[in-house]
Amino acid sequence: MQFRRLIRPAALVTATSLTVGAHAVSHYDTARVIDVTPVYKTVRYALPVEECEPRTVRLPEYRAPGTAQIVGAVVGGAIGNAVGNKKRNKQVGAAVGAVLGASIANDIARSSRGDSRVRYGTRNVCETFTEYRDEDRLLGYDVRYEYAGQTYTARMKRHPGDEIRVRVTPID
Repeated sequence: MQFRRLIRPAALVTATSLTVGAHAVSHYDTARVIDVTPVYKTVRYALPVEECEPRTVRLPEYRAPGTAQIVGAVVGGAIGNAVGNKKRNKQVGAAVGAVLGASIANDIARSSRGDSRVRYGTRNVCETFTEYRDEDRLLGYDVRYEYAGQTYTARMKRHPGDEIRVRVTPID
């Protein structure tokens, strides 16, 4: 209730200064500051946070390049083609030789890397989550000041100190 009572004189001075017009000459004076109260507003904001930790994970299956199978198929096909006497026998021999050569090459490639196809290893696994934080932000200062025996209030962006400058317009 007191806050409204203190605002009315300031509003009255402002309203009368607007109606007086060109007859009155306004000037600036200083007023004594009685009280200053900072005004804060709590603001919530989101902050993405990434956390990483080492974990044992299944690694992608290792696949040997197909070069061994291709070379095996070509060599097997050539041998099969050389074995047969007639054209039909050469074609069948080449096809069987190619399949056999590819199969042998595949077995050799598999044995060179071991039979276990599943491998595990340690990798950094990262997860991102949202963390919410509250922060108090300064809006300004509620200032009570005294001028000519009257008490007024105003909200200011900066701390005023012990005195503030006020505009005074005389009332006719």
